[in-house]
Amino acid sequence: MSARGPKRAKRASPSAVAQTGRKLGPRALATRQRLLDATARLLKERSVLDISVVEIARQAETSPATFYHYFKDVDSAVLLLAEQAAAEMPALLDIIDGSWRGRQGLERSRALVSAFIEHWDEHHAVLLMRNLAADNGDPRFQKVRRMALKPVLDRLAEVIAQARDAGRISPSIHPHVAAAALAAMLERLSAHYRELQTFRVTREELIESCARMVYQTIAGRSAS
Repeated sequence: MSARGPKRAKRASPSAVAQTGRKLGPRALATRQRLLDATARLLKERSVLDISVVEIARQAETSPATFYHYFKDVDSAVLLLAEQAAAEMPALLDIIDGSWRGRQGLERSRALVSAFIEHWDEHHAVLLMRNLAADNGDPRFQKVRRMALKPVLDRLAEVIAQARDAGRISPSIHPHVAAAALAAMLERLSAHYRELQTFRVTREELIESCARMVYQTIAGRSAS
């Protein structure tokens, strides 16, 4: 298995029903996706609090009534965008699986960090909104954040446990704590790495630094 980044997962429609509970056909799904794409574009420009249903409908070239056929409110549209983003995360698991020893492990680490940052680049505004709402206690967004991150955390924890049991890292390291720390680092830096530009940090330097920290945590040693 190559440690190169994963192929882009096909965008999923986690809740393929209208507000009435009626199953959506292909044309209805396409209309709903236009509304979601319009919401995502607007989120890149301003806060969700400043986005109206009328504005989304206008961007999607449809009516507010059509919007309400699919969504209860703007937050519901953002939630579905977050679910679609979460559906892409399992592609990272293919990178984690495999050997983490030597140069192959370092290449795998670089691929994982790059894929994580690319995921945030594509869904930056939606993921920021997801995390903000989750941190503020919204159980819907907490659930979708768990749905996105838990498979990655579990797989990283498995690899870290293997390294611990093989004596390559300290037996005092709890695999899930270490996995959560790595994920938190990647999330924070992926979300706000542009702030590091004030320190003249390039994207390439960010990826390399994070990759080596991930590699050392898992492999228990630095790579030359």
